[in-house]
Amino acid sequence: MNNPRTFISYAWESEEVKKWVKELATELRNDGIDAKLDQWEVVPGDQMPHFMEKSVRENDYVLIICTPKYKSKSENRIGGVGYEGDIMTAEVLQNSNHRKFIPILKSGTKETSIPSWLQGKYYVDLSNENHYDNNYSDLTTTLLNDREKAPELGISTTRKTSNLRNQESKSEPVPKDEPIKIKGIVIDEITQPTNDGTAGSGLYKIPFELNKTPSYEWRELFINAWNRPPSWSSMHRPGIATAYGNQVILNGTTIEEVEKYHKDTLKLAVDVANKQLEQINIRKQQQAERERIDRENHRKNIDDISNRINFD
Repeated sequence: MNNPRTFISYAWESEEVKKWVKELATELRNDGIDAKLDQWEVVPGDQMPHFMEKSVRENDYVLIICTPKYKSKSENRIGGVGYEGDIMTAEVLQNSNHRKFIPILKSGTKETSIPSWLQGKYYVDLSNENHYDNNYSDLTTTLLNDREKAPELGISTTRKTSNLRNQESKSEPVPKDEPIKIKGIVIDEITQPTNDGTAGSGLYKIPFELNKTPSYEWRELFINAWNRPPSWSSMHRPGIATAYGNQVILNGTTIEEVEKYHKDTLKLAVDVANKQLEQINIRKQQQAERERIDRENHRKNIDDISNRINFD
C-alpha cells in the first residue's frame, strides 16, 4: 500500500496550535500517512514561497487546519496563510481537484473558522475530544483510500438480489461499543523473506485484519500489551507489533510461529487493550460527569446569589 503524501496548512497563531498540529501530524505518520509539516521540513535559509508552492502542488492531499484566525488570514490574504490560499484556489480552478483539499475544524464553528472558498465542503471536526476518534478515523480512511465502496452491480434476478442482501448483512457496520477483534490474516499482504543468509532473513511481515478501525489510544495500548503481555511463550518477540488503519502487524516472524506461538499472545494483547481502553473511557465519563455537576452547581450558586442581590 502506498503511503499518501499529505501537507498540513495552518496559522502560526499560538504555541498551543503549533503543538496540536505537530501531534496530529505525528499521529498520521504513525498510521502510515506521510504527513508533511513546515516544523520538520523548513530550515533557516529556505525560500518560504517555494516551499509553500511545492508542498501544495506535490502532495496528494492538503489538510487545512481551520480556526477563526486562519479564516481571517486566508480571506484577507495575510502572511503565509494568505499566500497558500492563493496557491490552493488557483490549483482548484486549474485542475478541478476539490477532494485534494480537506478542511479540519480545530476550533470555533464552520461559520467562524472555515474560509469562504471552502464553505460547503465536507469537513472533519477534530475540535472536540468526545468525537475526535471517530472523526479522525473518517479522515484516515479517506487519506488511505479505505472508505467503504458500493458493491459491484450484478444481474437483476431474484437469486442475485438475494445474494447481494446476504453480502450486505455480512458487512453491516460494527457497533461503536463492540470490542476490537482479529478477523483473520491478510494473506495477500504477507511479505516475502529475503533468505539471504543474514540474521533474521527468514522472517517476514504478517498483517491481521481487525473488525473495525481502532483509535490511536487503542493502538498504543495494544503495542504495549504485545511488548509486555501478562503471559507469553519462549518464542515471544517484543517490538515486532505495529498497528495502523484496521490492521495489526507482526513484522519479523513466520506463519509457523503465528500458528504455534503468537496467535494466543495476539488474542491476549487485543483483550488487554480492550479492557484497558474500557477503563480509560469509564474514567473519562466519570470525569466529564463530575465536571458537568460542578458547572451546574456553579451556575446554580451564581443564580441563587444573583437573585438575592438587589441594587435598589
